[in-house]
Amino acid sequence: MVTPFDEGGGLDVDGAVTLARWLSDHGSDGLVVAGTTGEGPVLSHAELGELWRAVSEAVTVPVIAGTGSNDTRHTIECTKLAEAVGVDGALVVTPYYSRPSQAGLSAHFRAVAAATALPVLLYDVPVRAGRKIAHDTMVQLARDVPNIVGVKDAAGSVQGAARLVAEAPEGFELYSGDDALTLPLLSVGAVGAVSVATNWAGEETADIIAAWFKGDADGARVANARLLESYDFESSEAFPNPLPAKAACRVLGLPAGQCRLPLGAAPPELEERARTVLENLGRDVHVGAGAGGPLA
Repeated sequence: MVTPFDEGGGLDVDGAVTLARWLSDHGSDGLVVAGTTGEGPVLSHAELGELWRAVSEAVTVPVIAGTGSNDTRHTIECTKLAEAVGVDGALVVTPYYSRPSQAGLSAHFRAVAAATALPVLLYDVPVRAGRKIAHDTMVQLARDVPNIVGVKDAAGSVQGAARLVAEAPEGFELYSGDDALTLPLLSVGAVGAVSVATNWAGEETADIIAAWFKGDADGARVANARLLESYDFESSEAFPNPLPAKAACRVLGLPAGQCRLPLGAAPPELEERARTVLENLGRDVHVGAGAGGPLA
């Protein structure tokens, strides 16, 4: 989920609670809080703890804390904080920018997992992190570390995902981390999605997954086709995620606010685009949604 900020850029904890409850009522079986879509890298340690605690206490679905960074010690500190305030798991991204070797990646993830009793979900996103978790590294971590329980796969390779599902130990789960590939990844063994589009299209995403697991491949394909416009909208060179997701929330009248720098505020044209996407999904949208929280 996105992290709501107020008009001054401060953390909107009440807004986060409202948004979390709305998302859990509209198709989401769990929430990732302060992931990269939630602008985790620009939240202070104190803000992270406050946000994780408030959302965990507000909803009944599992809350997964985005605790990863490119600093192993800081990642461990954040993961311990998340555990202390009551979350249900940690999402740990590949250390970005530093581009460590596979040995360094393995040591990083092992150190984080050893510091917590929480289940740990790896986040493999080479386009943003600059380094892919190699197949053999991932499989070895899954075999050796009991609380490394799955991966958010945004590596963009259906073939690679199929091989991972085939070779990882039983119980290691693969989640789509790329909305446009959720249906193909389900076809090779993914169990769900950690999604951007579910900030405004949770029920449609749930329809895809439910249809697939009922054996209704045609129904899943039709449900997926409804979201093709959303997939194009959710991130671009001009408007990278989470700028579009926050615009969609504002247009729906949900707490969001603008992004903090370095992403910054979005121009009005993005809200117009969001309004079109949402209207095409049959949503009731708010005219004149502003930079702050929900409309009256």
